[in-house]
Amino acid sequence: MLRALANVYRLGLKELASLRYDPVMLLLVVYAFSLAVYSVSQGANTEVHNASVAIVDSDHSELSRRIAAALLPPYFKAPRQLNREAAEQALDGGEATFVLDFPPAMESDLLEGREVEVQLLVDATAVSQAGIGTGYIQQIVERETTDFLESRGLSSGSPIAVVIRAAFNPNLQSAWFSSIMQVINSITILAIMLVGAAVIREREHGTIEHLLVMPLRPAEIALAKIWANGLVVLVATALSLLLVVEGVLGVPIQGSLALFLASTALYLFAVTSLGIMLATIARSMPQFGLLAIPVFVIMNLLSGSTTPMESMPLPLQLVMQASPSVHFVALSQAILYRGAGVSVIWPQLLAIAGLGALCLAVALLRFKRMLATQG
Repeated sequence: MLRALANVYRLGLKELASLRYDPVMLLLVVYAFSLAVYSVSQGANTEVHNASVAIVDSDHSELSRRIAAALLPPYFKAPRQLNREAAEQALDGGEATFVLDFPPAMESDLLEGREVEVQLLVDATAVSQAGIGTGYIQQIVERETTDFLESRGLSSGSPIAVVIRAAFNPNLQSAWFSSIMQVINSITILAIMLVGAAVIREREHGTIEHLLVMPLRPAEIALAKIWANGLVVLVATALSLLLVVEGVLGVPIQGSLALFLASTALYLFAVTSLGIMLATIARSMPQFGLLAIPVFVIMNLLSGSTTPMESMPLPLQLVMQASPSVHFVALSQAILYRGAGVSVIWPQLLAIAGLGALCLAVALLRFKRMLATQG
């Protein structure tokens, strides 16, 4: 037993040395956990940011000025006061995303209890910003109108006041979500890619024959590749969370980083086993890439990191329970966003451990067969 562990340890050191002299893989690891995380978090925002607003103020009242003054950065640029014709030209020319048109006598009609309509024209070319920004402006108009009427002792007409409190992300910043989810996606991609490339590299360079003449068992060779490449991904994950997510992006991590890294180590055990299994099917790196890409896409897109599992059809939800990425995303969100402990995430840990054992058993079986054909 001790000899087997020593063999696994020394073979793992050999894997780390091989990776050290592979600049392409090293560059891929650095990029995936740094620039990729930053670019995704900053380039895929779903909230409104610096939206341009034009205002057609035919009322010139205190209320219209209050509403215009409430359109504040960073959500909106300073509103431009335009006449109706210039505002329509700005909307058609892409210079304004929103045009807010206040009718004449708006304030006096409200004070006398008459119904007033405010027109909002929207350039829906950028449909995400247009849709969310419409809701923002509607809430601002309603809030300022209610405050204005109540300051004059008039009822706003709404018997219920809805107070919304967003938990775990009070400002609803998409970067808080997308940055951590990108780290999780990079863990999956890099774990499969690194260990698969390690197996393919042995075959293409002919060094696997050197291993076959040594007193080594196939399980020792496979486990060495799993722990060595898994360690690289685990260290890169910790540095990415500390330096990029928390340091550069300023995203707070609510839960225990140690618990998350321990859960990540268990997940890496499962996903690197999957990478070995895929590498035993492919005969070259191009084949491995073509085989691994669909696996990446399915595991990432249907894991809950992009679309909530509850939004998927029930049969698809049941099928995806066989993917360890689904359970890893669930426990990662629980730990990093909501500060959950082991008492909350233990079902996901058991599921990942079971799926990992199954992947490892299949990977070792195929790895033995591959080595037998090589011999």
